[in-house]
Amino acid sequence: MAVMWVYATTRSRAEAERIGRAAVAARLAACANVIGGVTAFYRWEGKLQRGREAVLILKTSSARLRRLIAKVKQLHSYDCPCIEAIRVDAGFKPYLDWVTRETKPKRTVKARR
Repeated sequence: MAVMWVYATTRSRAEAERIGRAAVAARLAACANVIGGVTAFYRWEGKLQRGREAVLILKTSSARLRRLIAKVKQLHSYDCPCIEAIRVDAGFKPYLDWVTRETKPKRTVKARR
């Protein structure tokens, strides 16, 4: 299973923190990093725009990627948020193993009869 690096931008640092916390709490991401106060230039509805945003970086497994993207979109305030995923080809193996472990859904224990 591959580790994925998910990059997203948000309207504010508070929004990035809210989304990051929810993703980690749901085990859709092992870790969320928030970088506040970035300047963005982009074209929207035919006009060049300038805005302040925050960057949200999430680490997840390929198995959880689709659900993570859906969660980010659900909690996001933008109509068309930037959510991009990049496969991690190399890194410190113990850390990559940790990401994989932390994003496994918790199994519920069924009661025996």
